[in-house]
Amino acid sequence: MDDKKVKIGIVGVGNCASALIQGIEYYKQKGEKDAIGFMHWNIGGYTPGDVEVVCAFDIDKRKVGKDIAEAIFELPNCTKTIFPNVEKKGVIVRMGKVLDGFAPHMRNYEDKYTFVLADEKEPTKEEIVQALKESGTEILLNYLPVGSEEATRFYAECALEAGVGFINCIPVFIASNPEWAKRFEERRLPIIGDDIKSQIGATIVHRTLTNLFKKRGVKLDRTYQLNTGGNTDFLNMLDRSRLKSKKISKTEAVQSQLGEERLDPENIHIGPSDWVAWQKDNKICYIRMEGRIFGDIPIELDLKLSVEDSPNSAGVVIDAIRCCKLALERGKGGVLYSASAFFMKHPPKQFTDDEACRMVEEFIAGKRED
Repeated sequence: MDDKKVKIGIVGVGNCASALIQGIEYYKQKGEKDAIGFMHWNIGGYTPGDVEVVCAFDIDKRKVGKDIAEAIFELPNCTKTIFPNVEKKGVIVRMGKVLDGFAPHMRNYEDKYTFVLADEKEPTKEEIVQALKESGTEILLNYLPVGSEEATRFYAECALEAGVGFINCIPVFIASNPEWAKRFEERRLPIIGDDIKSQIGATIVHRTLTNLFKKRGVKLDRTYQLNTGGNTDFLNMLDRSRLKSKKISKTEAVQSQLGEERLDPENIHIGPSDWVAWQKDNKICYIRMEGRIFGDIPIELDLKLSVEDSPNSAGVVIDAIRCCKLALERGKGGVLYSASAFFMKHPPKQFTDDEACRMVEEFIAGKRED
């Protein structure tokens, strides 16, 4: 392994991958003093510009066969441009395995909004494993669409066979599944998951406010979180059958902050609400919280958050990648509990964000084995 780089593979070259790759190039031009948007500039000697994409998979004909520097700007990607002049990397996007990564209802929309399936032959598991090995991939990053249960398990299996770490950015339960966690531990391969938190997103804000209510002695009676967006992810999630894990992940992220005073299901509603094409990669979130303060007096809180969705998670992912690299160097396999708790919505073990932050700092400093 090249100890000066963190070599990653990416499954799904969508908006999140685009923001990530553009961001890596952008921060190569920035020094620590001028860089904003990171919780950590240096992790174990690695800066954001040390992350290198060496392998990528997608199923859209506008991306497959192209250099990843070109593919990240192809439709249906629509995130705002961070760094427009990404140089070609010599990394050609390979045809991936479709499985349930493509929702049938998306065939009913214009090509500019949805995936256009490539007519390339789908690879076998053996071919994907070989590609990961030959490229020198150390960590495989899962950016598949929400609801890709079979496809996520398929690529997790590929990571195990290829001997690479795995970061699961979507709400399919791999790291938080004891059987999968055990398999990664047995292979001495680190895994971080599941379902990436954003830098300042709906989940982290809702969690923080819920924790604040609890700390300040406020009785939370009911709450909702409504989200709209215009990217392919929101279009994909119009198929409500794909949302089971997503709703569990986002709801549990908030419920976990209440301790034993969890809300009844009818008093908490969290989840994607609708696709609004003109919003593109902008996500608008509405949070409402109703509770009672001293003397049973009512209190109500309404909040609106508007943010470009994909860049909002890119810095968090870069931190997760570098923590995973440290685990590889230290020979640590299995779930990275501190990184999962701090970076993910549905980790195997939930903590408050303050506790998880402390744990991550201890892990980075080598004071915690995890």
